[in-house]
Amino acid sequence: MELRHNGMDMLHGPLWNKILAFTIPLAITSMLQQLYNTTDIMVLGYYEGETAMAALGSNIPVIGLIVNLFVGVSLGANVVAARYIGKRDLKNANLTVYTSLNFALVCGIAIALPGIAFSGDISDLLGCPPDVRPLSVSYLCWIMAGIPFLSLFNFESALMRSDGDTSTPLKALVIAGVFNLVLDLLCARWLGLGIAGVAASTSASNALASAYLFIKLIKNKGVLRFEPSKKGTFEWRKARAIVLIGLPAGIQGMVFSVSNLVIQSAINSLGEQTMAASAAAFTIEINVYSFVAGFGMAATTFVGQNFGAGNLERCRRIVRVCMGLDAVFTLVLSASVALCGVWLLGFFTSDQDVIRLGMQRLIWVQLFDIVCVPFEVLSGAMRGYGWSLPPALATLLCIVGERLIWIFTVFRAYPSFRNLLITYPVSWAVTLPPIIALYCILMRKLKRSSVG
Repeated sequence: MELRHNGMDMLHGPLWNKILAFTIPLAITSMLQQLYNTTDIMVLGYYEGETAMAALGSNIPVIGLIVNLFVGVSLGANVVAARYIGKRDLKNANLTVYTSLNFALVCGIAIALPGIAFSGDISDLLGCPPDVRPLSVSYLCWIMAGIPFLSLFNFESALMRSDGDTSTPLKALVIAGVFNLVLDLLCARWLGLGIAGVAASTSASNALASAYLFIKLIKNKGVLRFEPSKKGTFEWRKARAIVLIGLPAGIQGMVFSVSNLVIQSAINSLGEQTMAASAAAFTIEINVYSFVAGFGMAATTFVGQNFGAGNLERCRRIVRVCMGLDAVFTLVLSASVALCGVWLLGFFTSDQDVIRLGMQRLIWVQLFDIVCVPFEVLSGAMRGYGWSLPPALATLLCIVGERLIWIFTVFRAYPSFRNLLITYPVSWAVTLPPIIALYCILMRKLKRSSVG
């Protein structure tokens, strides 16, 4: 069959409506991904008790590290495919699908096998109490068994985004989310399989989501079509480009998780009420941030295609439109959360002291999300140009460095929840000038090369 492009036309016409059509399903998909662990926690808490919840909670940092790695590296597949689509080099865009999926499967297996083999050592490293350890090991083993499917899902989603399709991954996640909830209840309530059954349900749901997208790629009539019978389609050159663009973003996300572990340790030192308030407020914040980050991913894909087409002026316009839309969404959502914060926190607790502390976090973190808008959009645009390492290094040095220094100096001298929360807006403000400077440097380089 002759290859043809039948996806979203990112190269012509108005931008704002296409960016919205791209970003909103993407943000909702990210929000639904947050519900996987929430569903597991709720089911285990209701039917299995606090020990099972603690076992799951102890594994969240490990799972977060792996998810951030896959999400970051899969951005490389998104950019490489988008660039070929922009060039209308449909043959190489199609070959990127095969390279990406093979690469995703190999990476998933390479992480899953050691994860299963060393699950006990990982639990020991995380300091699991003796009564929690057996359940923690069981949960981690079953989750690791599903890691190859999680890897495939992220790469499949990234490939679909490269052609403007963010609704199909959303449908896959909705189906898998309902499936996960039903299996969780079946395993925990009626089959008595406990935490192992709940973990196996999550892995099975990841398998269902990845299989749904895989079938869609096989049925695809355009450039993203996958033919299982096709041979000799893995190209090291494309795999190298995926790694060079995606790995810095993946490592950045992983290091973020490590710095957040240090912050969580500081929060834990302030007592149970502060821990509960922070967890509730974080659940609200992360859903709003799905939109902040979503426009950054839109910038990555739209810039990737238009840079491939050689249209630098449209690339600059994409950045401006993404920035404006992101700012509007962030301001509206942040203001809404601030106004309705007490009511939203009431879904998590009736303790007024916890709600008061939760509002403190929402004010210091949520209301400053606007600072992240240029940071996310400019970083996303630079990845779209294929310039991924410099913004990742700037982020690591500024955000992670500032937070670690703050915790071990200011917070240690004045240990209060407010003094800990201030590190979030301060770290974002410190990072913004280097990101802007890097973007300006890249623009000057691109302008000189286009003139030359």
